Amino acid sequence: MAGLLPPVRREDSYKLMMREQLVFGPIRSRRLGSSLGINLLPENGKLCNFDCIYCECGWNKDGLGDHRLPTAGELREALEIKLSECRDSATTIDSITFSGDGEPTLNPDFAEIIDITLALRDKYYPSAKVSVLTNATRLHRDDVFNALRKVDNPILKLDASTTAAARVINHPSGHYEVDEVVKGMERFGGDFIMQTIFLKAPGFDSSAPKGLSGWMDIVRHLHPREIQVYTIDRETPQKDLVKFTPAEMEALVRPLIDEGFNIQIKG
Repeated sequence: MAGLLPPVRREDSYKLMMREQLVFGPIRSRRLGSSLGINLLPENGKLCNFDCIYCECGWNKDGLGDHRLPTAGELREALEIKLSECRDSATTIDSITFSGDGEPTLNPDFAEIIDITLALRDKYYPSAKVSVLTNATRLHRDDVFNALRKVDNPILKLDASTTAAARVINHPSGHYEVDEVVKGMERFGGDFIMQTIFLKAPGFDSSAPKGLSGWMDIVRHLHPREIQVYTIDRETPQKDLVKFTPAEMEALVRPLIDEGFNIQIKG
């Protein structure tokens, strides 16, 4: 059965406000292996146009202490130092991953930073992949879209099949419509990774037949080269969330697996 997460203890509250340096790790990723992280958001704050109920960085309101965004020049220097150190110590890097404390495409230097990262990857770790975790809200911007087309793994989030459900789980700020996000994803012609979290919360259930059917129809329409289905792994800012087991998630997406879709399931 799906399990209810334990309440957040006061001494564990720091886990909900994970603040990353500009370049951090490598860390072990459930989906990407040995991952060197890049945080294009404030090092001591959070900046995101989502406020997801499951975000390991906590609520947006808890990350208002720092608003400064790193520049392309700062990224170039920090990443070259880190890659050089990792190479000299024979550290494995499977992926150079843009994640961090919020939505990476909000950084105004995002497109330039992608070009810098690709060049440094080719210099130091040519076999490593460059991955970007994004909520896919800015795909309508040509600079963002063109930058994402250059990376090995554009990982585009879609947690819900309707705008109403997305407002419950993701709390998007400003204008947000699932149909418009799907249109942005269409621009990739299937050459992207879709990422979806499965959980239960008041007013939201990934396993609800109507919502699940709608999500599967979107997958069939977009036909991503890979779908990453996962569930809660760390403490969450909203406490009454229920996670799924890998077996439960596999059963839920079984129709897509049987149709030949490449689905990675992580508990």
